[in-house]
Parts: sequence; C-alpha cells; structure tokens
Amino acid sequence: MLETEKLALTDDWDKTFPKSDRVSHRKVTFRNRYGITLAADMYTPKELDGKAAAIAVCGPFGAVKEQASGLYAQMMAERGFITIAFDPSFTGESGGSPRYMASPDINTEDFQAAVDFLCVQDNIDEEKIGIIGICGWGGMALNAAAIDTRIKATVASTMYDMSRVNSKGYFDADDSADKRYESRKALNEQRIRDYKSGAYELGGGVVDPLPDDAPFFVKDYYAYYKTPRGYHQRSLNSNGGWNKTGCMSFMNQPILCYSNEIRSSVLIVHGERAHSCYFSRDAYAAMIKDNPYSDNKELMIIPDAVHVDLYDNLEVIPFDKLDEFFKKNLK
Repeated sequence: MLETEKLALTDDWDKTFPKSDRVSHRKVTFRNRYGITLAADMYTPKELDGKAAAIAVCGPFGAVKEQASGLYAQMMAERGFITIAFDPSFTGESGGSPRYMASPDINTEDFQAAVDFLCVQDNIDEEKIGIIGICGWGGMALNAAAIDTRIKATVASTMYDMSRVNSKGYFDADDSADKRYESRKALNEQRIRDYKSGAYELGGGVVDPLPDDAPFFVKDYYAYYKTPRGYHQRSLNSNGGWNKTGCMSFMNQPILCYSNEIRSSVLIVHGERAHSCYFSRDAYAAMIKDNPYSDNKELMIIPDAVHVDLYDNLEVIPFDKLDEFFKKNLK
C-alpha cells in the first residue's frame, strides 16, 4: 500500500468564516489512487447519535478549503451531517507536485478519494455518502457522480464546466477550430519557456488592481477573493493563480460525457443573474436527456443572485433546501 505523505498542516483557525460552537473540527488526510495525499477539514456535529450521513465538499476552482467549501461543510455539519472540505491535489495544504496544476481526471478522483475516506470511518454510514461541488468543482462533482456508484446524492452549486470554458471560452465565443489552435499553440510555446526556465509561470489570480471597465462578474470575483471577505493566503485566485499550462488538458478531455447515466439524486443550484448560469442550465438539460432516472434530478435557479453569492452569502445559499435534499436522499 502507498504511504500517506506527512503534510504540514496549520493548527490555527484561519478560515474566512467564524468557527461554530455546535461543531467539532479537526484536520484529516487521505490519499487518492495516484498516491497524492489530500488535506481536509472534518466537521462533526457535537450531538451525534449513531452512524451519520456524510458529505464531501470542494471548490470553487482556485479556492481553498478555508473559503467557501469550508463554510458549506460547517453549515451542513450544524445540520447533522459529518462533513469534510478538502483541498484538491496540487493546491492548498494538499500534496502533489508540481503545484497549481489541474486535471479533469485527478480532480474527479479527488472526490472519489474523499468518498473512500468517508466510507471507512466508524461513525459514518457508508451507504449515506453525498458530495457538494462549488463553481468548477460543481462540474467535477457531476463527473464523479457519473462514475462513482457510492455517491448517493450530489449538489453542484454555481457550477462551471471547466472543459467547456477552456475549449470554447465564455459563452462559447471561442468555439472554433482556429481559436482552439491558437490557444494550443500559445500553451505549447509556454511549455517550452517553462522547460527552459525550470519553473512554471503563473497565470495570475483575480485581476488586481481592478480595471474600471471590468465585467461585473470580475468585480464580483475581486470583491470575494481580493478583500477581507474571502481572501486567503493559500488561495490561487487570491494570489498568483494557476500555472499558465495548469488547465491545458481540459481542452480535449471533456467531463460530463456520461452525465445522463447518473442514477443517483442530483441538485444543481445557480443564481439567475450569474454570468455562469448557462453552464448549469445546459448541464441539467444534458443530464436528464434520455435518462430514465431523471425524476430525482432538480435545477434550482435563485432569483436575482450572482455567481459569488453562492460562495458565502448566507441569505442566498439555500441551506434549508440542501438539508432537505440530503436528508431525503441519504436516508
């Protein structure tokens, strides 16, 4: 068996949200099938009777577990679930080298590895496992649900389809062979520069300083990642971002190919005014098309909400709905 790497984990409460007095918290680690050790925050209800249902949470894309995913995990733990919020491979406190790489395969596997870990805990019912993916990890969560039959319920919140946006651009504006060729050419030229220098050049996180003419969703990202509201020292988006070649494989390795074969329950949640809402609308339509198991699938559009409202806005995130969904489907 592969050894679990010993990671340097902070003992400080360094989250972007206050600590709950109704939940116990501790750091845990587990490895994926590539041998990468992942770091997670585990949240356990202080009042627990018997084996509990459990939920693994990850996202947004370029965030860390001390941000939105940790908030979701703690809130769901307050409602009776044992939860973990984990850092994906190559990011945050998790292992994996080189740093700041993404992979449609490895990052889907990260969710499955989280399920491995939850299934062997003495206080968890392995037949009652769910997952939550936020932003780019919403797409990864759906991808995991399509391959992992142990996942009984999935929530994708304010999701991105990272394959689609990398290969076609926002709103599919770059969906042509010529534009993809130019992107591939630029990425492969970057590979040579990185190889010569012996280091990976970062693409930059959320733009800073913020241009006056920035699109509204870039301003929203800035308001979260670059201000005390959501800034974190280990967050890629708050700092230098992914490697420039970090998301290259998403261009020709699409996720969600078999989403309409998902038999387990799925809830997709998105804000009506979010620039990214089309990802969820289209993913839901593709998921239920010709799927004999469509009755347990739901798309929830939240009026007047934008993309980052579903990161940390407690007046917008429908935790009552999530609670109802998981309790119904993890029983």
